[in-house]
Amino acid sequence: MILFLHHRYRTLGGEERVVDDQRWLVRERLGEDAELLTRDSAALGAGRATAGLLAGGLAPTEVAASVRRTGARVVHAHNLLPTLGWRALAAAREAGARVVLQLHNFRVVCAVGTCFTEGADCTRCHGRDTRPGVRHRCRGSQAEAAVYAAGLSLWQRRLLAQADTVVVPSAAALERLRELGAPLGDDVRVVPHVVRSFANGSTAARGEHVLVASRLAPEKGIAVAARACAAAGLPLVVAGDGPLAAELRSLVAGAPAGGVDGEPRGLVAGAPVRLVGRVAPDELAELRARAAVAVVPSLSAETFGLAAAEAMAAGLPVVASAIGALPDLVDEPGLVPPGDPAALAGALERRWGDEEAGRAGLARVRELCAPEVVAARLAEVYEG
Repeated sequence: MILFLHHRYRTLGGEERVVDDQRWLVRERLGEDAELLTRDSAALGAGRATAGLLAGGLAPTEVAASVRRTGARVVHAHNLLPTLGWRALAAAREAGARVVLQLHNFRVVCAVGTCFTEGADCTRCHGRDTRPGVRHRCRGSQAEAAVYAAGLSLWQRRLLAQADTVVVPSAAALERLRELGAPLGDDVRVVPHVVRSFANGSTAARGEHVLVASRLAPEKGIAVAARACAAAGLPLVVAGDGPLAAELRSLVAGAPAGGVDGEPRGLVAGAPVRLVGRVAPDELAELRARAAVAVVPSLSAETFGLAAAEAMAAGLPVVASAIGALPDLVDEPGLVPPGDPAALAGALERRWGDEEAGRAGLARVRELCAPEVVAARLAEVYEG
């Protein structure tokens, strides 16, 4: 039995997907039961979140009780903030479970987890020195920034000390965490995210649009993609939700209405843009099937690049920013400097409908992310 532990975010994203996919992998490929103990930030008030951050976690006995009830031999922890914290891991160990801590982002040092502030990549915070996050108000308000800075500084070392093994999704993520001075310990493993299914080939030559599938946040570079598509004269479809959703909708709302299959269309700086919001997996698969190229225009250091991997697994040629772990996935002709609409436009034009690039990416991501490949690495982590 593997017990997964995860504090869900207010805006759901790739991390929730990874938790679900790993539970599937444990059941289907490793032949073990897998349960999930979760808490939800959407149901959490500011006072309780603050208490959890400053106390290093709340109600750890819930975790210990779950370990004993399930007989879990391993607790695989994902996001722990704000109310699980180091106390949840300590309780799991005390109840007899081996603890695996998976770091999807840089939140053990960086309060926002993305190393992105004031429109640029940022590594100002280092180790327990989280004061730059307060000075730059990385959490929005001075008060929230101060609480996060204090919580991270207080409990960073104790949190990581509770893990028997730390897992990161890429060598690039590991390099950045070490650059940030995170005390990761001796047993750190790189385990890429699993992709469940793969296309038989590429149908990009019949594609109709550029596709972005992303959380709508400043560090994701959606506006850069819109400007690049405007320059190239290519239609753009944006699938996802997040803090920039309202701003993007307002940009589109004032533009001339048209329609494809009766759906509204707007223009951002001359590019046809369709915002479809958060979509179900089958709808996203259909959008990929109708795309000529996918773009991942990130401005911050991605720890893996799940959107790129899934687009490649669908046989799509991919253009991405040369930052973080994306160069580990995407070949050099598909990489551009982050935040450069002109370079991005040129790469999109070159890769539009390029089925050869789509097939090459499909083969590349299969070698890295196929279930049997990731399951073998995960089994090694669980055995210790």
